[in-house]
Amino acid sequence: MSLTPVSSRARLGLGTAQFAEPRGRGGEAEIRAMLDTAAPAGLTLVDTAAAYGDAERALGRCWPFPSPFSVITRTVRLSEGLDRIEHRARRSLERLGIARAEGLLVHSAEDLHGPDGPALWARLERLRGEGLFQKIGFSAYAEDEAAKLARRYSPDIVQLPVSMLDQRLIADGTVERLAEQGVEVHLRSVFLKGLLFMDRDALPECLVQAGPRLSRIRRMLAEAGADPLQAALSFALDRPEASAVIVGVASAAELRAVIAASHQPSPRLDWATLSLDDTTALDPRQWVSSAA
Repeated sequence: MSLTPVSSRARLGLGTAQFAEPRGRGGEAEIRAMLDTAAPAGLTLVDTAAAYGDAERALGRCWPFPSPFSVITRTVRLSEGLDRIEHRARRSLERLGIARAEGLLVHSAEDLHGPDGPALWARLERLRGEGLFQKIGFSAYAEDEAAKLARRYSPDIVQLPVSMLDQRLIADGTVERLAEQGVEVHLRSVFLKGLLFMDRDALPECLVQAGPRLSRIRRMLAEAGADPLQAALSFALDRPEASAVIVGVASAAELRAVIAASHQPSPRLDWATLSLDDTTALDPRQWVSSAA
């Protein structure tokens, strides 16, 4: 099947947290297969993090040469110290086998709210000034007041959890305000850790109460003739404020399915009726470990 590049919507990017899991030749062969699948489809943005050291090393061994990929990585937490943050950011480039990256994000916006936030940001500015990272920014959650932080620090990129199921940052205007400030908005968690595709019987105990609403959402999608994968991708890729949409996959086959779905026409849906309001379900930090 011939895949043409995604060009008319938000840029599709590849998340790599799962790349730290494969071991040995088989694991790296799968990573190479994913990269070989991504590049011809125009999916050349790769999102990683200093905390994913094994993933960064694996990517460094698996890049095609010359590489068409642009990389965004993230810092370790501020609790490790400013010098450690800077060292690990430089080390990320070494592990990845690249001289410079497209972006460096503060892994947790919470670190910017504290008294050492300005000093942390100054370190990122210095790394950008050295030409090691073209852009700097931060990754935030719904409670992090991302638009307020953006006014304070003027980031190039802000990464946010936004999905068809979790529309809070659209409803409260955060995404729109960031775009109006000239910030590149990157959407992550667009599948909400696979919750949309999880069988009701497989839900962890803390999510049982969300089961009926999830079932109704799936039924509404089915009645509209919309595939859940296609719908979730369309919701994110069609956001006019979004510059990029980051997806995580575990295999080249999954990536091919995502790319194919991203090229399908957007379904005609009343998006506002397809969101969840269960606060536990909307915060995978509270349930993803119990779902594993």
